Amino acid sequence: MFLSDTIAAIATGSLISAIGIIRISGSDAISAAGKMFRAKNGTSLKDAKSGRMYYGELCDNGSELIDLCLCTVSRAPNSYTGEDTVELHCHGSPVLLRVVLSTLFSYGVRAAKEGEFTKRAFLNGRLDLTQAEAVIDLIEAETPYGAKNAAGQLRGVVYTKMNTVYNRLVDIMAHFHAVLDYPDEDIDEFKLQDYLTSLKEIEDELSEMIKTHDRGKSINSGIRAAIIGRTNTGKSSLLNALLGYDRAIVTDIAGTTRDTIEEKIIIGNVLLRLIDTAGLRKTEDTVEKLGIDRTLEALSEAELIIIVLDGSEKLSDEDYNVLKSVPQGIPTIIVLNKSDLPTALKPTELAKFGLKYCRISALTGEGLALLDEEIQKMFPEFISSPSGEIITNMRQVEAITRAAGSIRLAAAALTAAVTPDAVLTDIEAALAAIGEVTGKTVKEDIVSRIFERFCVGK
Repeated sequence: MFLSDTIAAIATGSLISAIGIIRISGSDAISAAGKMFRAKNGTSLKDAKSGRMYYGELCDNGSELIDLCLCTVSRAPNSYTGEDTVELHCHGSPVLLRVVLSTLFSYGVRAAKEGEFTKRAFLNGRLDLTQAEAVIDLIEAETPYGAKNAAGQLRGVVYTKMNTVYNRLVDIMAHFHAVLDYPDEDIDEFKLQDYLTSLKEIEDELSEMIKTHDRGKSINSGIRAAIIGRTNTGKSSLLNALLGYDRAIVTDIAGTTRDTIEEKIIIGNVLLRLIDTAGLRKTEDTVEKLGIDRTLEALSEAELIIIVLDGSEKLSDEDYNVLKSVPQGIPTIIVLNKSDLPTALKPTELAKFGLKYCRISALTGEGLALLDEEIQKMFPEFISSPSGEIITNMRQVEAITRAAGSIRLAAAALTAAVTPDAVLTDIEAALAAIGEVTGKTVKEDIVSRIFERFCVGK
C-alpha cells in the first residue's frame, strides 16, 4: 500500500438507505472531489473550511448532474486518517454511489482496500493499534455491553495501561544499561529490591489484564447455553419462546429434535448462544442416537445449562438421569415448563439437587421475564458496564502473556544476582511484546492481517 495514493470507498454499506456516504482520503482527495462537487454558495472545495458541511450539486465527468448532496472536508493532519479527507453525503442509492465512485476513479483515485482508512490512521499516528482493533470490535459488537467496552478501548484505556507499563520497564532498563556502561557503578541492595517490587507489580497488573479475557470471549462469542431434558418437555418450545419466533420444529412426537440447533439471544448484557438439543432417553433409532451424542457433547462444552422439565408430570427416571448428568461447577437452572397446565411436579422434589428453578409456560410466555432475570443473576460480572478494561482480542492476550512471562524471568534473574545483561534480555523481550499490543514493534504482516478483518470503507 502506498500512502501517496488517494483512495475512496462507500462507507455506508451496499443496501438502499436514506443516506450513502463516499469517503475519500489522500493528498488528491480535495482536488478529485472538487471536480465533482459544486457548492451552492460558490465556495471551492480547496477553500472550504475544515469540519464545515456544504450543500451543492454533484456531477459526473461529463458535467451532468448526479445528485444534490452534502460535503465535508477534513484537512491533514486533523482528520480520521491523518490525511486530507472528503466525505460526500449522497442519497443512499447503491447505483448512484457506484456512479460517484466510478467518476472518482476516472480522476485517478483508486478503490480502498479492507480497513485501509483505519490502517492509514494507525500508520499516520492518529490511532494506536489497540484503538484500531477497537474500531472493528465496535462495528461487530452484538450487545451494548460489548459496544461500551470497545468504546472504552477506542478512547485509549488499554493503550494507557500498556504505555505506563512500557515506560516503567524503560526506566529500569535505562539503569541497567548504565551499569553495563559503567561497571564500577553497582546496584545497591535498596535499588535492587525496588526493581524487584516494580517487576512484581507489573507482572500482577498484566496478569489481571489477562484474566479479563475469559469475560472478553463471552462478549465476542457469547456464553454457550445448552438446553437439555428428556423428550417432550418443551425444549424447542422454550428456544422459540426466547427467540420470539419459530426456529425449531415443535410436535407432540417424542424425538422430533434429532440434532443441535444454535441461535444467539441477548438477555440483559449477556449474549447467549442457545443450543437446543435432542431429548436424552434410551433409543434404538440410529439417527436419534447421533443426536443424543451431540447433546452430550454440547453438555460437556456448556457454560450455562438450562434443564427443561415438564411441570405437569412427576419426575421420571429419565428426568433423574438428566439431572444427574449435569457437570459440577457449571451454572445451571431448572425450567419447570407447562405452567399453563395443572402442576404435578413439586419444587420440593428438586431440593436435593440444590439448583435454582423457574416456573414458566413456553406456550403462553408466562415466567419468561423471571427466567431472564435469574439468568442475568448467574453472571454478575456483566451487571456493571465496562470502561474498556476487558481484553477481547486473542492477539493482545498472547502478547501480554509473553510480556508477563519475560518479566517473571527478569525478576528471577535479579533474585539470582545474575549479570545485568541477562536481566536486560528479558526486559527487552517484555518491551517488544508490549509493543506488539500498542503497535510500536508489530510486524507489517501482522498489521495487514489485523486490517483484513475490516470492511471496505472503514
